[in-house]
Amino acid sequence: MRCPNHLHLQLEQGRLLKERSGYRGRFAPSPTGVLHFGNLQTALLSWLQARCSGGEWFLRIDDLDTPRNRPESLLRIQSDLRWLGLHWDGPPVLQSSRSGIYSSWLSFLRCSGALFACRCSRRDLAGASIYPGTCRAIDVGWGWQEQRLPSWRLRVPELNPYGSGDVVVRRADGYVAYQLATVIDELCFGITDVVRGNDLRDALPAQLSIYAALGQSSPRFWHGPLLYDVEGQKLSKREASAGLDVARSKGEDAAYVIGQLAAGLGLVPRGTRLSTEELLSEVRDGSALPLDS
Repeated sequence: MRCPNHLHLQLEQGRLLKERSGYRGRFAPSPTGVLHFGNLQTALLSWLQARCSGGEWFLRIDDLDTPRNRPESLLRIQSDLRWLGLHWDGPPVLQSSRSGIYSSWLSFLRCSGALFACRCSRRDLAGASIYPGTCRAIDVGWGWQEQRLPSWRLRVPELNPYGSGDVVVRRADGYVAYQLATVIDELCFGITDVVRGNDLRDALPAQLSIYAALGQSSPRFWHGPLLYDVEGQKLSKREASAGLDVARSKGEDAAYVIGQLAAGLGLVPRGTRLSTEELLSEVRDGSALPLDS
């Protein structure tokens, strides 16, 4: 799919960044609350792999879901990462500042015939593992109907190897879908490796379908383990959602938290206290990290 020159320049910039840096990773939290320990474990894994590879590590704030955003969370995310010693390269990137870029890509995809309008509700699709193609071959209109806009879906070939079905790239509320925004960002910023939690593995087929539609290679994807407690049991949602306030209220410092996270990943013995730089010296080789592709 040949894109216009202004969009091609964005892709070319990303390619040049890859060539210059070799390894470019990122951590991309949403500012909907504090970073819980599951987020922090993912951030640590992502940071370690980038530093073990001699590469760069960036902070992107996925704040497109405006109704759920909390203004205070943006600064809190940054301060928590700094407190732990997880320092990123360059300024943070806010997806909300790139809405015009996403709109340009949506316009291009629509004009090229790669998209179709879909008016299926969640109730209509209940029980379907992938989109059944209900609106694919009919004209349901792109404008308002019964006070609702349609979602926009990417036409994915029936023989698509990723098994995603037709992917939503713009939601019915008018917001660009996460799947498209994150693909465009990875390409434009030359991200080579994405480290994230295993709970996001299900997002991979849709994203790979978008890369394929754009004729672009995807980054390498790595998925980290679930978070476990000191007895080796999976944390409940309530336990996992606790942020650094709990540790701080008990007088614990960053070395304690890094030690706890690293021990949970099997990188150091239980009870170890160390900084991120000391942990990096312990790990040395990114192949020792508990990551699955």
